[in-house]
Amino acid sequence: MLDDIDERNTNGNPQVDSRMSSKIGFIGLGLMGTAMAANLAADGRKVSAYVRRPERINDLRALGVSATTHRPDLFDSDIIITMLPDDAAVRDTFFGSFGIAESLRPGTIHLSMSTISTGASAALLLEHERRGQGYVAAPVFGNPDAARARQLAVIVAGKPESCEHCRSLTDSLGKTFVIGTDPAQANLLKLLGNMMTATALEVLGEIVTVLRKRGQDPQQFVDIMTGTMFDSRVHKNYGSRLIAGSYKPGLTMPLALKDVRLALAEAELAGAPMPSVGVVRDRLITGIARGHGGLDWTALGMVASEEAGL
Repeated sequence: MLDDIDERNTNGNPQVDSRMSSKIGFIGLGLMGTAMAANLAADGRKVSAYVRRPERINDLRALGVSATTHRPDLFDSDIIITMLPDDAAVRDTFFGSFGIAESLRPGTIHLSMSTISTGASAALLLEHERRGQGYVAAPVFGNPDAARARQLAVIVAGKPESCEHCRSLTDSLGKTFVIGTDPAQANLLKLLGNMMTATALEVLGEIVTVLRKRGQDPQQFVDIMTGTMFDSRVHKNYGSRLIAGSYKPGLTMPLALKDVRLALAEAELAGAPMPSVGVVRDRLITGIARGHGGLDWTALGMVASEEAGL
């Protein structure tokens, strides 16, 4: 059962407890990670973030985040959060040739908020347990704007005591859903949830293209649908962005393609075809081949438009 308890005080911020004194390490300061780390620091937490580029240090410090280019500065963390792009990046950070896992003390918890495969999540769990460290999978639904507004949906799975220790952090970032004790469960839900968004974007792009070619206003259509049968954040936010041609990246097309491929691999393991997701994979490949790789996955609408000659 989903555990969606979200206790907040009258200011809209999470209730705090002794876990606020934990030292938080953060690795993965992209658009999402930066917003998340800044919110945790704004709550008064001790957040130390690893960055590769020294020029980022002052900007992060202005957000209340203590930034460093020296990974050993994170070794005394109680919880280390990762918000990295893929399996390899997370694995290399902890267990690669310059990984930090061997230097972390027993009891440190790795809170993995990245979108990774279930196989990678299972392997990370075993490696951390072998070292006496905790591991919690907590991938998130939401874009950088949602991260800044503390409106992420955080899907959490792991040992109950480890999940509870991280609970004040996940509550601070949005709404927490504790879904089980196996971390891989959270990663599977995240991948499949992303497929619902991906297929919605593909269909929206196709429909907007048809309407434009027939000389009708696509925004009128989106307003009607989102005000009646499709009253969802995905259709409202992405529908308007797609119509406006606003493709500023939250999730770039190559990262979306990574997620699609991971989801299709999970479906193959289950013996459950997902043909609609296969279409999205091909459309993403097309978009990237046409030079749109730096754009948000809403640019699936651009691919539909181009293929219709618009």
